[in-house]
Amino acid sequence: MAKIQISLAAARVNAGLTQDDVAKALKLSKQTIVNWEKGKSEPSINQGRMLSDLYKIPMDYIFLPIKSN
Repeated sequence: MAKIQISLAAARVNAGLTQDDVAKALKLSKQTIVNWEKGKSEPSINQGRMLSDLYKIPMDYIFLPIKSN
């Protein structure tokens, strides 16, 4: 699992969106967005891509790449 690199709440606010806006855009519950922002759960890679598009930020800003040894 990739690590969350930035605050999803900060990215959302910088994009000028509310939790309700994000939930509607991703067709999820507001509670799911709240849980992501509080670190109780994490978005899937596909959901991360949608967040990247919605927030207009690179995926690397959302997920820290996993390094292999």
